[in-house]
Amino acid sequence: MNSLKRYLLAVVLSALGMTGIAHAAVISLDFEGAGSQANLEEFYNGGTDSQGNSGTNYNISFGSNTLALKEGDPAANFALAPSGDTIMFFLTGTAILNYAAGFETGFSFWYTTVGFAGTVEVYDDLNATGNLLGSINLAALGTGPSPGNPFSNWAIGSLPFSGIAKSINFGGTVNQVGYDNITFGSTTPDAGVPEPASVALIGAGLLGLAVARRRP
Repeated sequence: MNSLKRYLLAVVLSALGMTGIAHAAVISLDFEGAGSQANLEEFYNGGTDSQGNSGTNYNISFGSNTLALKEGDPAANFALAPSGDTIMFFLTGTAILNYAAGFETGFSFWYTTVGFAGTVEVYDDLNATGNLLGSINLAALGTGPSPGNPFSNWAIGSLPFSGIAKSINFGGTVNQVGYDNITFGSTTPDAGVPEPASVALIGAGLLGLAVARRRP
């Protein structure tokens, strides 16, 4: 094989390797920098949230009902988040995340809920369509230890799967579950460990994460 052919082969193999790396890369969303009660929208997709804030462009977009919430917001009743002071939740409607580039290996996150059992589903096509690759049942965690903040117990949701996922449906978790450090490509969420914390997989339903959404 002459030197030119060797060079071209090396370029092709390198490109194939980079394609694999794109799917294997671990991405974690901590929602820091998003506005409190802002619709996340294109915050992680090269655009902004509904308040004009922008985050890292991961090519990840959210349905219009996806909100960020800061601990200091008078409407919030959560505390002891795994990192920073901002989490994600859904106040109304369908709760879908789209990642067109796809991710593999696994999916994980920290979540808080009081008396509610929700289910998070991972699909191999956009908008929660195509094949269901797996689902996580969220356990009720009970009232947390932070005074006035019932949503202050945190647990891990973790799901290994085969295939390439492109969307997530946080179904049945509207105004009942808060999320932080949503991690793609790993079954271990990228986060510090809040206190108290547990690994959870099953459960049952009550309080709302946001007392009320302020309107302009």
